[in-house]
Parts: sequence; structure tokens; C-alpha cells
Amino acid sequence: MKVNQIAEILNALNTEMVGTEKVFADDLSNIVDAGKAVLDYTAAAEGANFDNYMKKLIDQVGRVIFVDRQYTSQAPNLLKDSWEYGSIMMKVRAELMDARNNTTWQLGDIPNGAGAGYDWEQGTDPQVQVIPSRLDPFILSKPDVQAKFYNKKVTYEVALTLVDYQLHEAFRSASEMSRFISMLENRIRVKRILCTDALIMATLRNIIGYKIATGKAINLLPLYNATLAQGVTALTAADALTTPEFIRFANKTISMYKKYMAAASNLYNEGDYITFTPADRLKAVFLAEYVKAAEVYLYSDTFHNEYDKLDGYSEVGFWQGVGTDGSFDSRSTIMGTFIGNNENKVSGGADGIIAVLFDEEAAAVCCEHDRVTSQYNGRGEYTNYFYKWDALYMNDLEENCVVFYVSDNTISGALPAAKPSDWDTAYAIADSPYSIWDEETEDYVALSTADASTETGFQWSDYAGKAYIYTPTT
Repeated sequence: MKVNQIAEILNALNTEMVGTEKVFADDLSNIVDAGKAVLDYTAAAEGANFDNYMKKLIDQVGRVIFVDRQYTSQAPNLLKDSWEYGSIMMKVRAELMDARNNTTWQLGDIPNGAGAGYDWEQGTDPQVQVIPSRLDPFILSKPDVQAKFYNKKVTYEVALTLVDYQLHEAFRSASEMSRFISMLENRIRVKRILCTDALIMATLRNIIGYKIATGKAINLLPLYNATLAQGVTALTAADALTTPEFIRFANKTISMYKKYMAAASNLYNEGDYITFTPADRLKAVFLAEYVKAAEVYLYSDTFHNEYDKLDGYSEVGFWQGVGTDGSFDSRSTIMGTFIGNNENKVSGGADGIIAVLFDEEAAAVCCEHDRVTSQYNGRGEYTNYFYKWDALYMNDLEENCVVFYVSDNTISGALPAAKPSDWDTAYAIADSPYSIWDEETEDYVALSTADASTETGFQWSDYAGKAYIYTPTT
């Protein structure tokens, strides 16, 4: 073992600590051991890996530490149910029926002799206010029912080879080797959690991204600035999460939508289906940085009193990734191509996403199956293990979902499948007020005359489905 005498170094370090000398650049390479992948026994300087007395005996391994930490999922819990046979999940909805006049109390308005000969939808006699045929108990009132089918799974596997005898010489006992194998199995569990978390976040991210790209997410910043007194400087996104008044406003606004979504409506889903999300079916996912800002700058537990009691409440450290800098901009960003009803695809992106409230069936993981298969090779005396997973990761945009973000720019929506008639006169012009999502720059780029349909090679498919921002010119 290499042993360094460090009395002189310690004396110098002490002068820094107690203030008798100014802070200076330390060389800590003689104190700290950062480890080596493989020890060199034959060419190590001064016999660093031999005993310190006779310099002949090789140092032995005295302790083995297996890095075997348990990892828990960091993604929201979207797991629903599983089934053994069949692959398709069919979801059936029925529209609400229209209310009609109660003819029981209008019998006096029906003339004698009138019967089922009157037209069902419109009476032939304008003087007759009640359609007599409605007295016919055999007239059909068919419900309006739709079915949606989910039949797409994703799957992956992780393989591991374990040998019978070849590693015995690397360990000192059966229990130590068993700990080594347990460590490998735990690493597979960690990989499985990471993969599952990635798929869960992708499932949640698709519905968030679709709401944003189609202009249906709620930008809290302009709503807050609209409440400011005349002459007060508008708040910018950069300062929002350090401004207590804004955080109070944001908490109030988000909490109101809990009540809004509990009432039957079609305001918060895609399509015309009337639905509602009671509190016991509501899931709320917040970006951790927003939660901590609420805790620190408001100095109260109001936030957690409001949301912690929800079964579906959770925090995430990021929506898509942490980037290379781990900044709020990276953690709060979602960008990509998202799929909606009838496989309608839109693309776009936004940063400053702080929260999403959604029905438990709007984003879910269904029919999850995990299993392990194995194959023994007697000739090589090893066993291959195959850890397999598959599941259905689903979005139902006809369920309620509301996304909240904080940005200086509000996304207007996604360009339609057909080119707008005023494309060349309002959009593709000099100093255009419109900016369109660009996948290459991963940002919104202002339109110009170069985007006019008269340009060579123009194809509307290059623009359709992309999110855009409208910034009024002054």
C-alpha cells in the first residue's frame, strides 16, 4: 500500500482554516484516493501495491463493497389495470340525450283524432304546439354511442448472462458472489424503473405537448399581468417564480380548475364529449421547482394543504430532461411531435411548464406485463436470462386535461391541415407577426416572404400541424 506522510500538508491546511494565511491553491492528490480500475502490481512506483515492511507480499482485498442501491420510480403513478387474454382495449362513450317537453302536461293541446300520422320532427299543423306522434310509446330514441380502440403496445427486454464456475476465483466466498449477482439483478431493476419512468413521462408529455401545440394550455403570465394596475410594469417570465404575488395568483388560478373540471362540460377535453373529473379521479403533477418556489417565497404550507391530499398528487424534477445545464428552462421544457384524436399530429414546444391537472384516464398505463425467461447452455455452463416488459401507454384526449405554463409568448395553436386563404397576405409577409415552430432550431422562427406559397418548392405539408405564436406588431 502506498502511504503518504502529510504532516507538512496538514500544517499548511490548518493555516487556511484558522485564518493565519490567505486561501491558496491546494494539491490534494496526495490526500484523496479516487480509485483505479485495475491495480498494477509489477510496475507500480515504490511497490505501491506490496506490503510496507518486506516489500514482497502482495496487498490483499480486505473489503468488498457492492454499489447496490435501491431505486424508486420518480415518475407519476399512471398504472391502471391489466388483463391476460386479448389485446384490444375498447372504450365506449354515450352522448347526453336532449331534454324534451313532457307531453303528459300538454295533452289538452292535441286535437281530437290527431295521432301518429304527424311527422316526428316537425308538426304539419302550425297551430299544434305538441307533436302528437310523441304519444306513440314505440318511437325509437337511439342513444348516440361511440367506441374508441387502443391496440398499440411498446416492449423491450434486458439480457443477463450468469456463469456457473468462471467467477469463483474472483470472490472469497459463496455469500460474496451471491451479493455480486444480487447487485447485477438490482441494476436490471433500476434499468427497468428508468425505462418505465421514461415511458410514463412520454405518455404524460404527449397530452401536455398536444395541449400546448394546439394553443389550449393556459399561460398564467398574461393573465397575471392583466390584473396589474395601470402603469405598473408587467412581469416577465424570468422573474415570475421569485415574485410572491404571481405565485399566489398562480396557485389561486390552478386551484380553481379543480372545481371547474369537477363540473360537467366539454371545455377541458378534445371534441364535444361532455365529461367531468371529480376530486378522487383527478391527478395533479407539478414541476418541483415551482413547488419549492411556492414554499420559499410564500413562507406557508398553503400549496401542500391544497394538493397533498389528492391521491394523484406528485412532483417531477423535469418533464422531458434536465439538459446539459440542469436549468429551469431545460427542466420545464417540452418539445416534439404529439398525437391527438384520429392520429392528428402536431409539433411544437414550450418552456415554463409548471403543472398539469388531468383525469386519471386521460393518461394511463394499461396491461403491463413483466416476466423473466431463461436458457441454459450446458456446453458453456452458463445461463442467459431475458427480462421482458410490455405495456399499453395510452392517452384519451376526450378526458379532462389542463396544462399551465409561464412564458413571455403565448402559443396560438397549430396550423390547420389546409392552407389558410390569407397565408400570403397575413402570414408569409415581411415583418410577419407570426412565428412558427422549427424542428431544426428547436425554437419558434418568424415567418417571412420566403415562406410564401409562390416560392419555389413550397409545400403546405412543411407547415401544417406546426405550432405558431402570434405577436401583434406595434
